[in-house]
Amino acid sequence: MSGPLVEAEGLTGVAMAEMVGLGELGLPGEVVAIDGGHATVQAYEYTGGLAVGAPVAARRHPLTARLGPGLLGGIVDGLLRPLSTAPTWLSSDADRAGSTRTWPWQPEVDVGATVAEGQSLGTLAVVSGGLALRVLVPPGRGGVVEEVAEPGPYGEDDVLAVVGGSPVRAATDWPVRRPRPVRRRLEAGEPLLTGQRVLDAVFPLARGSTAAVPGGFGTGKTVLLQQIAKWCTADVIVYVGCGERGNEMADVLDELGRLVDPRTGRALAERTVIVANTSNMPMMARETSIYAGVTVAEYFRDTGLHTVVIADSTSRWAEALREFSSRSGELPAEEGYPASLPSALAAFYERAGRVETLGGDEGSVTIIGAVSPPGGDLTEPVSAHTERFVRTLWGLDRDLAYARHYPAVGWSGSFARDTDRIGAWYAAHGDPDWARRRARVTGLLAEADRLGDLADLVGAGSLPGHERVVLLAGRLLREAVLQQSALVENDAHCSAAKTAALVDAVLEVVDRCDTLVEQGVTAAEIEELDWSPLVRAAADHGPDDTDGVRERRDALLEVLGGLT
Repeated sequence: MSGPLVEAEGLTGVAMAEMVGLGELGLPGEVVAIDGGHATVQAYEYTGGLAVGAPVAARRHPLTARLGPGLLGGIVDGLLRPLSTAPTWLSSDADRAGSTRTWPWQPEVDVGATVAEGQSLGTLAVVSGGLALRVLVPPGRGGVVEEVAEPGPYGEDDVLAVVGGSPVRAATDWPVRRPRPVRRRLEAGEPLLTGQRVLDAVFPLARGSTAAVPGGFGTGKTVLLQQIAKWCTADVIVYVGCGERGNEMADVLDELGRLVDPRTGRALAERTVIVANTSNMPMMARETSIYAGVTVAEYFRDTGLHTVVIADSTSRWAEALREFSSRSGELPAEEGYPASLPSALAAFYERAGRVETLGGDEGSVTIIGAVSPPGGDLTEPVSAHTERFVRTLWGLDRDLAYARHYPAVGWSGSFARDTDRIGAWYAAHGDPDWARRRARVTGLLAEADRLGDLADLVGAGSLPGHERVVLLAGRLLREAVLQQSALVENDAHCSAAKTAALVDAVLEVVDRCDTLVEQGVTAAEIEELDWSPLVRAAADHGPDDTDGVRERRDALLEVLGGLT
């Protein structure tokens, strides 16, 4: 034994990636190498107490997740074993953590009907007054419905229907490293609204796409991800705490438990799944937690729901890969990471997508992964490879964070590759100016940064009037639109309509300032005005209050009109 790596002799007939039980307690492990009757096993628990001569039993199945309605509102570890109701020692069968809860069942098919894989057999009401979960014909099965359970409360292990001689239960098992099948992939174009203005207005994320949040210590990654989890337009949130500190996970649980879901009026935690594999938990379970989280998201996607996976952070997952590869004797690549790191990252993010399910419904999995580069070095392997595979990058800027500008998403180091499709979606859904508005914002921010460097050298007073207006525009955009407080009730999240109203207000004010400069008004007179009413508009008015924002804009335009 070498930490979580165990060498087993005489283990014949096993396959790669097969689960085994180690010792008398049956600690879960996975076969990662085979040489005749000699097998190398990766253990998912602390191996203290194991000794030479301890028995090893093959499980005859790969690492498998138990997927069912009991996951919603639950807290599980990296192997999807429940933590909220767990005893002191968890079960050794990671894929057999059942639930004693029941849910109301309502069938949708009759005996004698012919059904295909992925077709809905009925629904389980899993959230009071809100989310209903479909029970589907498992992939690879189908046929004639021979039995259907009567309406009523049922548990995960109760048989709800018999299709083609096979029982169908509320819970199903699926190997976590194998993507669940779909009928076809669809183009991602609809935006996933996050309630964060800098993301929705400048660096949008398409539903079913991928995003990365790289940033050093103290730049606000965890708070930003918590805000997205609380306010994004998704049906189910899967939050994977991968190697993070326990107090941060406790904060997430507390926040989600107290937050009211605007859809149901109940706790938001009822439609979330927390995969907690904190830094004091088994290291190799951290490697599995990422796959377990995305498998859970695919399960809910197949029922026609839109899911979001938030992985905090993928750097800790990559560190687990590095430690395992070093113990197993694999040749190291850059900075000690395995040569397979790019492939592993690509395979993980590839499981995101907007799809047509086997049953003909539409569902999606959106993946947002945090990256925690050591020392804030964004050229290290995990950050560099992640940037290649994601569609959106929200790079957190240390200078913005130190200036107390949150979210500290830097506009110079971030990108969004789906803006054309998202702009077309907005144009087809009542906001044809979205693309123009975003182009103006990014252009003004870039020009303001350039002129800011010049002003530091020669002084802002020596710049022409129009350039000083650009500097003012950059400051107003940063303070009135992009900066957002997670601690202010009105400003914690922002609707798309209010975001558009704030951006339009700033742009109209800037255009009026440009006109005044052309008419002979000095830039100094404009800069001396009180801009605080516009800067405070976001915090003073509710998340959907566009009229209040327009009133602030009109009042400021009236003041500007008095300068002529």
